[in-house]
Amino acid sequence: MTDALRFSKYQASGNDFVIIDELEGPAPEVDVPALCDRWVGAGADGVIRARPGAAASFRFDLTNADGSSAEMSGNGMRCLAAYLRERGRLDVDEVDVETPAGLRHVTVHLDGARVTRATVEMGTPNFTKAAIPMFGPAWETFLEQPFDIGGGLTFPASALSMGNPHLVVFVDEDPDRYHLEHIGPALEHHELFPERTNVELVRVADGDVRVRVWERGVGETLACGTGACAVAVATNEAGLIPPTAIVSFRGGPLRVERCEDGRVLLEGPVAHVYDGVADPLELR
Repeated sequence: MTDALRFSKYQASGNDFVIIDELEGPAPEVDVPALCDRWVGAGADGVIRARPGAAASFRFDLTNADGSSAEMSGNGMRCLAAYLRERGRLDVDEVDVETPAGLRHVTVHLDGARVTRATVEMGTPNFTKAAIPMFGPAWETFLEQPFDIGGGLTFPASALSMGNPHLVVFVDEDPDRYHLEHIGPALEHHELFPERTNVELVRVADGDVRVRVWERGVGETLACGTGACAVAVATNEAGLIPPTAIVSFRGGPLRVERCEDGRVLLEGPVAHVYDGVADPLELR
């Protein structure tokens, strides 16, 4: 095999990523959708490239499973930090990482030589339509507004940016009862969102926050870090939960803290899955 592509696969609450190390130079070009394909490729929600940064030692670049670019991923950031620490690229437990959405600070938590959990400072949410982006007057917000999700169903919804766009829909039954495979694509491509959007169906009952998520450029995933933050912020903004809460996905719970200074912290598990070698010419 010539020009072999070496990679590592990590997962955070079931949100899985292929990590390609380009810290010492570019890796071979690869067809990302083929590499992420769960039947004929490695299988992943996206590909993270670890690169040297301009504003920090490391840069995080994420390509979604469909080949589109993503500005940020909280779960992906935990995976990258775990990779850097376990592979000796990082010899401390805290690091700033450059992303298309700005610098993010990550703290890893170890059990022996293994990183088991990580905490990411996810920045501050932005509710303006210009920042999301969402069509409408730039300064307007969209919070707890009626939203038609199709099939004759209308629920309150809030839109915000966590470095990427999110539409949080407050449903009145368990999210598993809704056909996210139909709702997700329609809302991802909704005409109000010029750059598409991530979609979260959330139900809050007695402080229990349960979510299913449809990620832009990926489809339904077991968890979403920026989505957990968007849900926690929108739900806190609606007065339904305190500033610190557990947000539960199909892939497990994530802890989100909305700090008094506006920053949002995301904390959850992370694990190495396997290392692999692929022939880029075979991934077509």
